[in-house]
Amino acid sequence: MDQKKTGSFLRKLRKEKGYTQEELADYYGVDIRELIDGERKSEKVDKDVKETALKVADYNKEERRRLMERLHIFSWLGVASFTVFIVLEILGLAESGVTESIASVCAGFAYGILATAVLYTSRHMRAIFDWKRKVFRRGRTMR
Repeated sequence: MDQKKTGSFLRKLRKEKGYTQEELADYYGVDIRELIDGERKSEKVDKDVKETALKVADYNKEERRRLMERLHIFSWLGVASFTVFIVLEILGLAESGVTESIASVCAGFAYGILATAVLYTSRHMRAIFDWKRKVFRRGRTMR
């Protein structure tokens, strides 16, 4: 079978009827890629790819939700800690004794949470996770 001759003949017939390639694909119920490739693509492959993509999207969505939940909780802890610091400062209790230590710990904790939130919401956190994974993986192989 001469594929060029057959292709030319089919194109001539299509044009005689006034069909575009897309209309012809719709007529036969095939995708334009299938028409060009000259073979049907497996619907199962398309279905599997779609299911896998949906699972990945759901997993990503769940991971993002958990991350945001953690950030939310840590943010409230930071707000509470900073509020304690401010109250102790306003009352003048952050200048000596045990309350000075409490105020310092609260201020440091609030700052640490703020820095952590900045890291988690930036692209640098992925680099930190990748570095950590690489270091721990290398440590396992040395044993």
